[in-house]
Amino acid sequence: MSSFTPHRSGQDRFPPLLRAEWTKFRTARGWALAMAASVLVTVSLGLLIAGGARTTCVTGKGEGPCPAPLVGPDGTAVKDKYYFVHQPLKGNGSITARVSDMTGQIRLPDAVPGVRNVKEGVVPWAKAGLLVRQSLKEGTPYAAVMLTGDHGVRMQYNFTHDVPGGPHNGPQWLRLTRSGDTVTGYESDDGKAWTEVSTVKLTGLPETVEIGMFATSPGALWTMAKAFAQATATFDQITLEGANGSWRRDDVGVSMESDGKTPHHPGGVVESGDKLIVTGGGDIAPATVEGGLRADLMLIGGAVGLIPVLVGAVTFFTAEHRRGLIRTGPPAAPHPARLLAAKAVVVGAVAFVTGLVASGVVIPVGLAMLRANQNPIQPLTLATEFRVIVGFAALTAAAAVLALGLAALVKRGVIAIGLAVALVVVPYLLATAGLAPWLLMITPAAGFAITQSVPTFAHVDVDPSLIGGYYPLPPWAGLAVTCGYAAIALGAAIAVRRRKVPGQVPLT
Repeated sequence: MSSFTPHRSGQDRFPPLLRAEWTKFRTARGWALAMAASVLVTVSLGLLIAGGARTTCVTGKGEGPCPAPLVGPDGTAVKDKYYFVHQPLKGNGSITARVSDMTGQIRLPDAVPGVRNVKEGVVPWAKAGLLVRQSLKEGTPYAAVMLTGDHGVRMQYNFTHDVPGGPHNGPQWLRLTRSGDTVTGYESDDGKAWTEVSTVKLTGLPETVEIGMFATSPGALWTMAKAFAQATATFDQITLEGANGSWRRDDVGVSMESDGKTPHHPGGVVESGDKLIVTGGGDIAPATVEGGLRADLMLIGGAVGLIPVLVGAVTFFTAEHRRGLIRTGPPAAPHPARLLAAKAVVVGAVAFVTGLVASGVVIPVGLAMLRANQNPIQPLTLATEFRVIVGFAALTAAAAVLALGLAALVKRGVIAIGLAVALVVVPYLLATAGLAPWLLMITPAAGFAITQSVPTFAHVDVDPSLIGGYYPLPPWAGLAVTCGYAAIALGAAIAVRRRKVPGQVPLT
C-alpha cells in the first residue's frame, strides 16, 4: 500500500477563496443591511446625545454658558485653583519649610436632607507644599513638591506629571530649588538628611518667578459627583534663599458667588509666630471631568451599534454551515481552514469600513453640534481624534472576527451571537452604568479603551464609570486584549477544522 497527497484545485488557493467570499458577502442583502444598521444605530445614538447636551455654569455674572476649559502648557484641560503665600524670586534660589500638620474639611452626603454634612478630614489628593511657577496666571508652567492626604510626598509639574516620593503622611520637611530652567524637589524626615524626589525642566522659565507655599484640595468624590473639600496646612521652619521680601497672599483661581463679590469657598492664611497656617480648596491637576464634554461620548452608542455587526459575522458562517457548504471533503473542495481564514479577512475588512464610516461621521458632526450649543469641549488634538476614529474601526473589525471564530467553534448561530454580545457589549453597558468596571480589563470589551479621548491620570481620582471617562486600561492595551480574544477564537476554530481534514488519502 502506498499513499500520496492529492492535488487540490485552484479554488483552494487563498486569493480565489478571498474573491469568492467577498462576492458572497456583497451579493447577500441581509449582511449589507446589518452593516448599514450598525452605522445607523451608532450615528443616531451619538447625535442624539450631542443634540441634547446642554451645560450651564453659575459665575459672578449669573447663570449662562460655561467658559472654555482652562488649558495647561501641553494643551490639556486643567484645574488651577489654590491658596498661595509667595514672594518673587529673581534668578536662582530655593525655599525650605516643614509641613508640620495637615487637616481639612470634607462635605459628605447629607444625613439630614437640606442640612450640610461637613466633617473634619482630608481627601486622598489634598495637597500642601512648596511651589514655584512662571506667574500667577492660571495654566502657566509650574513645579511643586508636596505632602498629600493619602499618597505621601509627590513632585508634580505642569499639571499632567506626577513623581512619587516617600510614603509619608506625618510631618515632613520639603525643599524646592530653582537653577535656571531646572527645578528640583527634596524631602527629609529631620531637615538634615535630604532625598531628591525629582528634577524637572520648565523650558522658558522667566528670570523672575513666584515661589512660596500653597494648599489646595479637590472635592470629595461621591458617585458621579464631587462636593466641597478644603485643606489646611501648618508651615514652619521656613527659609528662603534668593528672595527676601514680604509675603504676598493670593487665592488663585477663586470663583465668585452670583453677586460677583463674595468668594466661593475662599482660602486664607493665618500667621502665628514663625508659622504660616494656609487653607485652600480646588486643585492643581488635569481636569478630566470638569474640562468639558469628551469626544468619546459621541460613541456611547457604539456598543449597541456593534450588535448588528456581530450578528452579521456569525450568520456569514452559519448560513453556509447549515447548507453543508463548509465541510471536510471531498479532497477537491476548499480546505475548511483556509476557507475560514478567507471569511475572517472579508468580515474583518467590511467591519473595519463599517466602524470607520460610523465613527468618521459621528465624532466630527457630534462635536460640531456640541459647540453650536455652546458646550465646553475637552481639548482634542488631530492625532487623538484620528486614533479614536480609526481605533473604533479596528475594534469593530476585531469584534467581528471574534464573533466569526465563536460561530465556527460552537456551530450554533444563536449561541454564538449570545456569546459575542455577552463578551463585547454587556461588559461595556455595565461599565457605563458604573458597575463592574474591572470587566473592561479581562473581557473583549476592553477594546473600547481605544476610543478614550481624555487620558486617565493616576493622580486624579475619578468615578469608575465610562460616563466619568474612566477606562482601566490604556487605549492600545485595551484594543490588544480584544484582538487577542479574536486571534484565539479564530485560531482555535482553524485548528479544529484542520484536524478534521486528513492530510493524506490512502491509495489501494
